[in-house]
This record gives sequence, structure tokens and C-alpha cells, in this order.
Amino acid sequence: MTVPSATESRPTAFFSKTYDEALRLIEEARGYLAVLEPLERRGLPVPERLKLCTETMRMTARLTQVMAWLLMQRAVHEGEIARDAALAGTVILANVRICMERAESAWEGLPQRLVGLLDRSQRLYLRVARLDELARR
Repeated sequence: MTVPSATESRPTAFFSKTYDEALRLIEEARGYLAVLEPLERRGLPVPERLKLCTETMRMTARLTQVMAWLLMQRAVHEGEIARDAALAGTVILANVRICMERAESAWEGLPQRLVGLLDRSQRLYLRVARLDELARR
């Protein structure tokens, strides 16, 4: 039985930073959606309420997929799952095009706090999608 070296068994600093960033963003989004979003939604006209609902669902999907991908990578680094098994079959970052889709005016009229969360979740998702693409090459 071979014991993995320290660099093989632990996630890299980059991975840890990305994981920590994703976790903080999920916690921040959860807090926003639980407390501020219902209050801000009440003051919006109907078309903006619809946009708000659409974009918060899209953000939730992005963050869920990012965390699933990161947890899978952590399992690979810990030796719980073989790298090939983690990349085969199931595509964790499903519907990248849909998660990244954004019309020019999609965020206009939305609360600034939400726009910040949407932007950060989109940039994080894009970064992880690129990492996934590199891992699959």
C-alpha cells in the first residue's frame, strides 16, 4: 500500500481558496435570500420581481453545482474517489450555457446587494467551469 505524499493527499492552496470562497458565498446568499430578498422583492414592480426570482434560482443552481464539483474534487484529493471515476459519466456542471446566460438588461432594476451576489456567483461558476474543462482534457 502506498501512502500519498502530502501534496497528493491535500487540496492545493488554490483549491482551498476556491472552496472557502464558494462556502462564504453560499452562506452570504443564504442570508440574503432568507432575510433581505423578501423585503426587497415587495418593493419591486412585477416585471422586476419575476427577474429577481429567475436570477435567484439561477444563482442557487450555480452555487449548488459549484459546491458539488468542489466536493467531488476534494474526495479525489482525499483518495475517496478515483480521478477517472470523478470525471466519468455524470457531468456535475450541467447546463453551463443556461447558468451563464444573461440578457443585457437581466439585472437592471434588481437590488444592488443581489446584483453583487449574482456577479460573484457567475464569476465563481465560470472559474470552476474552466477548471472542469481543463480536468476533462
